Amino acid sequence: QVQVVESGGGLVQPGGSLRLSCAVSGGIFSLFSLYSMGWYRQAPGKERESVANITGDSITNYSDSVKGRFTISRDNAKKTVTLQMNSLKPEDTAVYYCNTSPAVIGIWGQGTQVTVSS
Repeated sequence: QVQVVESGGGLVQPGGSLRLSCAVSGGIFSLFSLYSMGWYRQAPGKERESVANITGDSITNYSDSVKGRFTISRDNAKKTVTLQMNSLKPEDTAVYYCNTSPAVIGIWGQGTQVTVSS
């Protein structure tokens, strides 16, 4: 059974930092290192969007809105994906999710809430 657990969200002031973690297990993730992984976010009233993704051998790609501020990384041995978020802005407020890249519908976790506000 596939499990995706995101953590690390919270309330932070503009300009602050947060580090999100995603731990996966089960099903397809027995071959975790073969899968590209991504972080996605959904703000209130908006569609879910891709934020960053990383291939099995750690080639990364970022949306223009976060490039230069966010860093995605992975540990294939631990089956984890991390998103380091710096210089946070109010418009980064959203629920953040981890999934394969491209995303698989049945793999969405509960997400972790990030709120950027003074």
